[in-house]
Amino acid sequence: MPDPSRATIARQKRRRSGVWWLVGVVCVLAIALGITIRLIFARAEPILRQRVIETLSVRFKSKVELAELHVWIADGIHAEGKGLKIYGANDPNRWEPGIQPLIAIGEFHFQTGLRNLFLQPMRVDTVFVRGFTMNIPPKNDRKQIASFRQRGKIRIAVDKYIFSDAQIVINTEKPNKPPLEFDVRDLQLTSTGQGRPLRFAAKLVNPRPVGHIDSKGFFGPLIEHSPRDTAVSGDYKFTDADLGTIRGLGGILSSEGHYSGKLSRIEVKGETDTPDFRIAVSGHRVPLHTEFQAMVDGTDGDTYLELVRAKLRHSPIVAKGKIIRTKNVQGHEIELEVALNQARIEDLLTVGVRTQPPIMAGEIELNCRLSLLPGEPDIADRLQLAGNFHVPSGSFDNAKLQRRIDDLSFKSRGEPKLVGTTPDIPVTSDLQGSFKLKDGILSFSSLQFRIPGTHANMTGQYSLDGKVFDFHGILKMEAKLSEMTNGWKSILLKPIDPFFHKNGAGTEVPFKVTGTRSEPHFGLDFHHHETPKTDSDAITQPQLVH
Repeated sequence: MPDPSRATIARQKRRRSGVWWLVGVVCVLAIALGITIRLIFARAEPILRQRVIETLSVRFKSKVELAELHVWIADGIHAEGKGLKIYGANDPNRWEPGIQPLIAIGEFHFQTGLRNLFLQPMRVDTVFVRGFTMNIPPKNDRKQIASFRQRGKIRIAVDKYIFSDAQIVINTEKPNKPPLEFDVRDLQLTSTGQGRPLRFAAKLVNPRPVGHIDSKGFFGPLIEHSPRDTAVSGDYKFTDADLGTIRGLGGILSSEGHYSGKLSRIEVKGETDTPDFRIAVSGHRVPLHTEFQAMVDGTDGDTYLELVRAKLRHSPIVAKGKIIRTKNVQGHEIELEVALNQARIEDLLTVGVRTQPPIMAGEIELNCRLSLLPGEPDIADRLQLAGNFHVPSGSFDNAKLQRRIDDLSFKSRGEPKLVGTTPDIPVTSDLQGSFKLKDGILSFSSLQFRIPGTHANMTGQYSLDGKVFDFHGILKMEAKLSEMTNGWKSILLKPIDPFFHKNGAGTEVPFKVTGTRSEPHFGLDFHHHETPKTDSDAITQPQLVH
């Protein structure tokens, strides 16, 4: 029989041998793993560098430069890069030094799992970017497209980009236009699939008027050979916009709307509300609401207002025109055609005239061309108007002035006994004429004034601050001079009636209205020789905006 002790010893030896063999295998695996990790450490950075450059070169069909890339492994792979430049497919000189890149990134970083390094394509959840600039070339650069074919594959797939300090610059083809620049404080881009638009969410501070803009929508896919034709669409909200940052204006504006199109031609539709809108020359707060359709031309940065419907207090306003960006003077030049129908003259005067109540109330029709010149001076000094207006039935809120109008109507109809009384039906005034506004002075090249019994043709000017009131003209009345007074005065005036009875009027005399808005002075004006202009002398009426 075999010795049991020897069998036990043999089994123990085999066990010890197996343990040492297992320890040896583990040591070999550990050494192999250590070597592998060292190789990964050594190769991760050049692998990622190659993948970043190859992916971007294939995606943008362009030369790509990457100044720095640092990689380390700690709870996955971490990568940090600086000085990334993508030159774009439409730059024929992209191989020359000093050429402006299509996209420039100051620095970026991302983190991903170690196993993703071995996937094709490598998956990255989020890339964080700081100092991003996209330079959209001028439109005519599309004629200079050079062929570029980068062999390779999309090696990295990113789900989301988060940007800070981002800027989009749309360069213009016109030498007198500066580039159109959009500074974006926070921007997130989320992939919706290869070859599909990126979903974005952006926050930025509008420089003037200062306010906050939040926008969400879709961008792309980017057209590499013609970036300005890249599609963009979304919704925006513009809040807490302080109009006081524009000299001469005041109020807090809010706006929201939708836009769509391509970078070179963006159609915008929206509305604004300013419950406390005011112009500094008057300082009176009035509600202003607008609805608008516009087109932003990315080739030169001009905005074309296709239709604007506004309501100022109770007055509807319709306008169209354009907002032109200027190079040498700060700001924009605004040119509009404005039409008012069934508007209230007191609403306009409340905005534009400092003193209250407004000098006149009543319905007004107005057509004018509006120009607002760029620059830093007060808006009242930059605003220019030229047009025509008609107030068919206006009344003066100044009691003293209205009483003079009533008395003039009584006299001109040959009813001097009623002077000083209040008519059963208040006398209303019909005003129409042609005007120009420049440097805060409202000038009338033709102004017709009608009340029962009286018709006046005038020229003159009126300052928006109410300190200048200077009108001269010809006054025609139905009654003869002697019929405008009673008693012995009437008898004395009869012999001179023929001197003033002409041109079909009972009486025709030159007159003037001078003084200030609050203290007007009426009188005869035999020494003023300027002949008031008739309707044929009026300026051309602007086209009515429907």
